[in-house]
Amino acid sequence: MGKESKTNAMRMLERAKVAYTSHEYPHEEGTAVDGATVARLTGQDPARVFKTLVTQGADHNYYVFVVPVLEELDLKKAARAAGVKSVAMIHVADINKVTGYIRGGCSPVGMKKQYKTVFDKSCLDQPTMLVSGGRIGTQIETAPADLIAVTRGITADITAEKP
Repeated sequence: MGKESKTNAMRMLERAKVAYTSHEYPHEEGTAVDGATVARLTGQDPARVFKTLVTQGADHNYYVFVVPVLEELDLKKAARAAGVKSVAMIHVADINKVTGYIRGGCSPVGMKKQYKTVFDKSCLDQPTMLVSGGRIGTQIETAPADLIAVTRGITADITAEKP
């Protein structure tokens, strides 16, 4: 297999002069895999692998949340962090229209528009973190501070408490 082409997320990181490492993992074309599987396939600690979730607020704006793959987004905490009354997950069918990405390949970097982005504060405990590279089968690894800066993001406690 030849070298994969760069994704929009990779091009944006390069434009911002952010160092990153690309990780490829095997997948069936067009089939998303869950984050725990991505962590296993890339040989990474799941605490360093983050998923990108897109919501719509009560104000009708879109908000992006980046949480560890084994965690769940707490919608109340997320809304508080975004400064809105409430947020709800967008429908899978709307992901491409809103972000330009497909389910399983949604990166916080390089969306169609720059949405308010909130990273779970646990990312700051990691030397590097991995997020989708903008397509299924690709992850990008970089320093949390660089990812937060390039997305103009903030950090907050946005994960659900474990029962």
